[in-house]
Amino acid sequence: MILYHGSTIEVSEPQILTTEKGRDFGFAFYTTDIKEQAERWAKRRAEIKSKMFGQKFCGIVNVYEWNENSTCRKKAFDGANIEWLEMVVKCRSNPDYKHDYDIVCGKIANDNVGETISYVLQGIMRKEDAIERLKFEKINNQIAFCSKNALEQLTFIKSYKVES
Repeated sequence: MILYHGSTIEVSEPQILTTEKGRDFGFAFYTTDIKEQAERWAKRRAEIKSKMFGQKFCGIVNVYEWNENSTCRKKAFDGANIEWLEMVVKCRSNPDYKHDYDIVCGKIANDNVGETISYVLQGIMRKEDAIERLKFEKINNQIAFCSKNALEQLTFIKSYKVES
């Protein structure tokens, strides 16, 4: 399966970064099977870095082949359900939380979804109500590689630039 990762650099050797807290499935290397989504991520990262450093950055999409094997513990969520929401809430609210999976596949808690999740975290909204609300959101896919063993399943193919 072909996967994509949006960045501002070529990432020929993916790594798990522990500097980005509050990610949906914890510390991991995040990819998607949706090319356009990775291109949007790359453009967004380039815009943020350009503003931050006062110089022009270019978005880079990295392309990988995922050679899936059965030695990894994998969790695939079927849509935005209670189990998915509980994992996202745990991972976003507790940087020390560590699940037992090498790879997690599921929906992305984008800005609109993130707002709903923040309501759950603050105790403003029940999880069941949040799931009902999320049924109306168009939520994209992500595949998080959460262990060194999982990263070994990725083979770098190429990278390409995307302009803002």
